[in-house]
Amino acid sequence: MTSQRRSYESGHQPKSLVIVDDTAEWDRAVYYASRWSARVGGGVVMLRVIEIPDQNQQWLGVADVMRAEAIEIAEQALDRASGRANGVSGITPERVIREGDTIAQARAVIEEDADITRLILAASDGPEGPGPIVTAMVRHLGSFPVPVVMVASSLSDDDIDALA
Repeated sequence: MTSQRRSYESGHQPKSLVIVDDTAEWDRAVYYASRWSARVGGGVVMLRVIEIPDQNQQWLGVADVMRAEAIEIAEQALDRASGRANGVSGITPERVIREGDTIAQARAVIEEDADITRLILAASDGPEGPGPIVTAMVRHLGSFPVPVVMVASSLSDDDIDALA
């Protein structure tokens, strides 16, 4: 069960959670979340989920190297996304790196931070579909602990400025 959101209580601020992945549309979610947060005096939490293959004890050293490389790549992705958010709205987002299933980790981050009031995702308009996270999220929308905002990847900065 999700704990009560506290984002509008004294000493708290509303935050958007954005998942930073390797798709082209992550920028639209970051842009929207950054603009919205700047307008309401809120914050942004950026989540990067890494997947590490199952560890076999005899290959523990290899798994450690793979984890270190995945964390380095995650940090680089979060650097790009944080730079974008800062350039758009002058905010410095919180950064979280987790391992495992993206939807489960997003839910866990929300459970741990009672100030997160929304999850912002961007949906691709390409022929291959809306993207892996949006596709996976559809099965969980009815039970997700906060509203999920879908931003069309076709929206320009000006379009998002008018909406957020």
